[in-house]
Amino acid sequence: MTASQTAPTQFPFGTLTDDAGASADPILVEIVQGSLASVEMEVETAIARTSRSPMIRDAHDFRAGIHDRLMRKLTGRSYSALVHPIARDFPLEEMVPGDVFFHNDVYQSEGGIGHLPDLCVTVPVFHTDESTGKPEVVAFVQAFGHHDDIGGAVPGSMPSNATSVFEEGLMVPPIKLWDAGKPVRSALAIMTRNSRMPDALAADLDAECSACLMGARRLGELFDRYGREVVESCFDAIIDRTTQTYRREILSQIPVGSWVWEDYAEHDGVDDPRLHTQRITLTRTSAEDEGGERLILDFAGTSPQAKGPINHCGDYSDGVFLKKWLAPILRNLAETPERMAELDVNEGIVPLIEMRFPPKGTLLTPIFPAPTNARTFVILRLLGVLAGVIAKAVDGRMPADQETIRYTGVYGEDMEGRPYLMREVLGGGAGGRYYADGEDTIHVVPDSRNLPTEFTESRFPFIVERLGLATDSGGAGQFRGGLGYEKHIRMLKDAHFMSIADRSILACWGVKGGKAGQPFDVVINPGTPEERQVDALADAELVQAGETIRIRTTGGGGWGDPLDREPGSVVRDVVWGKVSVESALADYGVELTGSADTDDLAHDESATAATRERLRGEREESAFFDRGPGYARLSGGAVSAEVDWI
Repeated sequence: MTASQTAPTQFPFGTLTDDAGASADPILVEIVQGSLASVEMEVETAIARTSRSPMIRDAHDFRAGIHDRLMRKLTGRSYSALVHPIARDFPLEEMVPGDVFFHNDVYQSEGGIGHLPDLCVTVPVFHTDESTGKPEVVAFVQAFGHHDDIGGAVPGSMPSNATSVFEEGLMVPPIKLWDAGKPVRSALAIMTRNSRMPDALAADLDAECSACLMGARRLGELFDRYGREVVESCFDAIIDRTTQTYRREILSQIPVGSWVWEDYAEHDGVDDPRLHTQRITLTRTSAEDEGGERLILDFAGTSPQAKGPINHCGDYSDGVFLKKWLAPILRNLAETPERMAELDVNEGIVPLIEMRFPPKGTLLTPIFPAPTNARTFVILRLLGVLAGVIAKAVDGRMPADQETIRYTGVYGEDMEGRPYLMREVLGGGAGGRYYADGEDTIHVVPDSRNLPTEFTESRFPFIVERLGLATDSGGAGQFRGGLGYEKHIRMLKDAHFMSIADRSILACWGVKGGKAGQPFDVVINPGTPEERQVDALADAELVQAGETIRIRTTGGGGWGDPLDREPGSVVRDVVWGKVSVESALADYGVELTGSADTDDLAHDESATAATRERLRGEREESAFFDRGPGYARLSGGAVSAEVDWI
């Protein structure tokens, strides 16, 4: 071991040695880990049952997390924000039971908050010190989620053409929202006064604060039962086990070396569409390296910060939030899909990843007050960039590109004249994998979902005429990309449509012969003389009563050569409506016989073999990645980037 591996790790409130947790009882470690997961789930369940806004209650766009007093994330079921800004601004020794802290300031969140609608509450957990008889902070319970409106230039607080964070809503640095069990009414009054949906905001904050206070009591009971020293040794063991597991099972799958890849956001809402580059140079070091075995992610080559709101503050606190955000991608290197699902992402992955950021003034290192409300265009693209650069290192043994978050919605007045705002985070298709097709209509935010039709039709003045899968949206491949949504909404009263979406020009890329999926698309009055396209970044597109909005979300990229796909799988896809008859022939070379309508659809084996041989002979050599036809529009005609080739 090198000196850097054996030296104790310094935290603001204590020191952690390499053998921390080694003495913990393994059975008790399992009990504590299960208790943490139970508390986290109970907090999220309480928020879901007591909140009010559609985004929190119905779409479930929120997360809970548990952190120890060293600010380390202990749970791995879902990602969460950071405790760092609270511990930075409020001394732990001055905190008392019943305190609740709040923040949503992107630039003062240490990278844990991406845009202002993500509101974060943090509750300290206490345990009475036997020697002093005083309660001391031993952990934190935290929740953050995307709220409907926090002020700003447009309903929903996500102006697509913002050029400053001041246009995006109310900015709150870390403050005390509850003081010793009593709500700070002045702070709540300021926040609700700035929201277009004050009642929903107040109810959501009350739900989140109450749930986290409940979670803090539950976690405090764990310390009371086993004692602080025992529980904290279990925390150390939980985190250390994650580090060792990822080093043994994941890092070992990546050869020592360096690779580079990049992907792009396509527009920022201000400038004309162009390639906003996000680049990662991945270096896998050896055990003999001075810093030990780890992954170095160097973001040099990332584009300058955008004028519009696609920037993300990723370089704070050594990028610790981005490390935990990106780490789930690494699970795809596990030996089996079943093992992938078993691997948690907690603070244990942090020592295995080193971040190297470019100087201030890039998409990942923006300078205040650069706007950030559409930062999903960057942080979600980074998931794909990491998957792509690892794919180059492991001969494609990674999924193709997956869906990206997009926010769509309508706002106006309902049939009784009351103002409303409906926002929805529709998912899309996952990328094909080396062993299976991509999943359809996934939501990259864990446990999130589309809004139930029954709920929206009863609350808002429109009818959902269709909600299903978008045929042919998944990229063709030996393993097909997952399909996106197709949703049709017919308005009953004049309103405005809004969209904050990416991947409307550039598609989810395919890998190792797989083809790109179909991009995001919104059309009003499809198939009629009044049909019109809506830009993916729209704040106030007028939609009149009787008009229909068709939303198609992205399909995942394909994995592997489509001409190697089992013909029977293509026949099945046509029967299920996932692939059209035309695509079955053009993309997969499958000569169909019979008809799906008469339940006798099949394929001609010899004709299929001949067609596939012809198609193979006609095509040109292609890059390792397929970006789809939209890339040429923004690249000046090139169909692939230099980094796309192996």
